[in-house]
Amino acid sequence: MNEDKKKPSSRPTAGDFLVQGSILAAAGIIVRFIGLLYRIPMTRILGGDGNGYYATAYEIYNIGLILSSYSLPMAVSKLIAAKRVQERYQDARRVLRSAFTFGAVAGGLMTLILLFGADWITAVVFNSLNSALPLKVMAPTILVFSIMGVIRGYFQGLGNMVPTSVSQVIEQIVNAVVSIAASWAFMNWFASRENVGSYGAAGGTLGTFMGAVSAFFFLILLMLRYRGTHREQFARPQTAAVDSWKITYTALFLTLIPIVLSQFVYQLSGTVDNAMFGTLMGAKGLEEKERATLLGIYSSKYRLLSNVPVAIANSLGTSMIPSIVRSKVSGRRDEVCHKIRLTVKFNMLIAIPCAVGMGVLASPIMRLIFGDSRTLTANLMRIGAPAVIFFSLSTVTNAVLQGIDLMRKSVSHSAVSLVIHIGLLYLMLGPLNWSVYGLVIGNVTFALIVCVLNWIAIGHAQGYRQEVKTTFLLPLFCSAVMGAVALVVYQAVTVATRYYQIGLMVSVPIAMLVYAVLTLLTGTVNEDELPEMPFGMRILTLGKRLRLIR
Repeated sequence: MNEDKKKPSSRPTAGDFLVQGSILAAAGIIVRFIGLLYRIPMTRILGGDGNGYYATAYEIYNIGLILSSYSLPMAVSKLIAAKRVQERYQDARRVLRSAFTFGAVAGGLMTLILLFGADWITAVVFNSLNSALPLKVMAPTILVFSIMGVIRGYFQGLGNMVPTSVSQVIEQIVNAVVSIAASWAFMNWFASRENVGSYGAAGGTLGTFMGAVSAFFFLILLMLRYRGTHREQFARPQTAAVDSWKITYTALFLTLIPIVLSQFVYQLSGTVDNAMFGTLMGAKGLEEKERATLLGIYSSKYRLLSNVPVAIANSLGTSMIPSIVRSKVSGRRDEVCHKIRLTVKFNMLIAIPCAVGMGVLASPIMRLIFGDSRTLTANLMRIGAPAVIFFSLSTVTNAVLQGIDLMRKSVSHSAVSLVIHIGLLYLMLGPLNWSVYGLVIGNVTFALIVCVLNWIAIGHAQGYRQEVKTTFLLPLFCSAVMGAVALVVYQAVTVATRYYQIGLMVSVPIAMLVYAVLTLLTGTVNEDELPEMPFGMRILTLGKRLRLIR
């Protein structure tokens, strides 16, 4: 919690924020893993239509959250990090207070809109009236998240990702327990109702609310526990005049609005998918229950699983923004470029093999996690696996744009991609009649377009160009070899034992080992980069001992 008093090194390093980002990434992976575990029984409890209602309600909730307060942690962390570098501690205190006020007002207003407008939104926009009940149950979560997000942003601005990490894990554990219990209870209590799936989905969204409340109370207790330290932080004198409340709120809005718009447009693709799928497929004669079942496979299986590796990119982006702001405010341009390069490379070293592994072993993974052995479900993952790479990369590059004060670019790029996405989706769902496959292809192309536009903007602004060979090409080569080994081992073990579970359990760790060895042998990561990466020194020592690093 204490402020770092060390002077910046003359040599630009990304080690500190990569470690903090890795803490947050580890928490993100744990959260996504818990999410996968509890969604397995919940998916089976709700059935196809219940999962579709849950997915639609969650998409609407996400839009409301983004428009009101989703970006508060990012905006608060960026402003507080900048004020601390400038030693404007009183201004930092005003940023925190103004953010609490904004969060309460914006979160409360959006909660009321969703509570009283749920019936109209779900019926008119999404053609899914049965999604209204789960949406109403989840709506108060937005107010809780708004206040909680300010606290998370404050700690992130101090460069401490631990409170956010722990609170996320607590939130997801409570969410998992309540979601499973409430879904099962509601499906039984209201079994005689025609729309029983709607009640079951409401049980799932109740878990979302209770998880947020639990994390909120943890963060409140943490703030109270360290209130003396916080007061000491804000009590430090600043030589410059304290900003007025008007200036403080203006700075908050100017920082928040581009991030909100960027996230809104970026996330709107999922909502557009649901709305267009419901409208266009409904016009083709597909009943609501059938549409909900297909959306359930797409949202609750494919997107849920493919988003797990993206959690790492989200975490690195969260930790990157205040770190880049500190370097930029201090005028260390080379350090900014160094942090961008190393973060992108570290992210690709994880995202590329994850995408290849999910594509190669799609069928047994879907069968093991969701108990779904249908060809359709596996094909969605095979076709959509590249989205893991593109969403990871677009997430990190969006964070870069926000960190170097090009937030408008992230908005315009997402908007351009969304317009193209809508046109492609209409073509695939309408004339081509590709059904749910069109959603998956659209998901991949949307993120790809954002990546391309972001790279162009970053290159022009920073005079920066990402190294290609060891960031993209060699990881892709190592991943391709890894995927081939994984498939051969899986098939051999499965044939020998007649249990696909054993084949999966054996092939995955072998594939990971093959990939790790190849990245060292091919020089994908070198002796200079490893010390700045999490656990890098241990990997470097082991690699030299085994003569994998030359």
